[in-house]
Amino acid sequence: MPLNAAQQAEVADIRSESYSTHREVSPELEAILYEPIPVLDHGFVRVVDYMGTDSAIVQAARVSYGKGTKKTREDEGLIRYLLRHRHTTPFEMCEIKFHIKLPIFVARQWIRHRTANVNEYSGRYSIMDKEFYVPSPEHLAAQSISNRQGRGDVLQGEEAARALEIIKEDARQAYEHYEELLNGNEEGVVFDDAKQGLARELARMNLPVNFYTQWYWKIDLHNLMHFLALRADAHAQYEIRVYADAMIEVLKKWVPLTYQAFMDYRMGAAEISAKGLEIIQRRLAGEAVSQENSGLSKREWNELAGILGLEAA
Repeated sequence: MPLNAAQQAEVADIRSESYSTHREVSPELEAILYEPIPVLDHGFVRVVDYMGTDSAIVQAARVSYGKGTKKTREDEGLIRYLLRHRHTTPFEMCEIKFHIKLPIFVARQWIRHRTANVNEYSGRYSIMDKEFYVPSPEHLAAQSISNRQGRGDVLQGEEAARALEIIKEDARQAYEHYEELLNGNEEGVVFDDAKQGLARELARMNLPVNFYTQWYWKIDLHNLMHFLALRADAHAQYEIRVYADAMIEVLKKWVPLTYQAFMDYRMGAAEISAKGLEIIQRRLAGEAVSQENSGLSKREWNELAGILGLEAA
């Protein structure tokens, strides 16, 4: 269940209210405000607040009053120019705040992006939910031979069944022991004279990293796009990539002009080195260029080949 009963009631209560404002808002984002977007088996992403729209970017770039120009084509051209030439400050004028539920191991990857404000659910004060991530069969893969941090072939048959059995059983047993440390066992044995069980901050330490945590995560638009460019990339780990994919759909609703420029100049673009550009120029001039006479390492050549559709070394 993406939200528990208390959270669902809170969302319903918040969405029942409406407010007038002099600020420009994003109608499409307003339509999904507070609503959870399901991710993985128990996770979600939901927008709880935001500031600014495409117009705020244009306004900051022109240092104008109000909405600035009302000609959409002019605004779109400026936004595309800013993104294409890596002007960052105008995009920093927009901010968004998410409520995210995610496995702890995904959170540990996510927190490497140190350009956001984060407040995480605390297992010192609250009881951890009995929810843990179990990969679906098509994402249960062996270690890649060529990529130390990637996946190889998907497990099949008895291997897949055994892996899933271990994941589920370890998580189930860990949570049972967690509850026992907090509350005592069936015989009523507890761990202090006050009959209150082990301290929450200690009882949680045996829980595995596939258990879910939650946090509020606030970030400006420039740094959000940097996060998405890395984590929605095909090479990113699947379990964080699906969160980035959901957030790209939020981006589309929030700032549609910026979204299109982002998809064109970041997600759908490729970065080519000076040597790579030289190779392209040589090939356009009719020269036969191979990895051996390119000046590139085998790895660099194969990366360029993947972009240009050349034969790999």
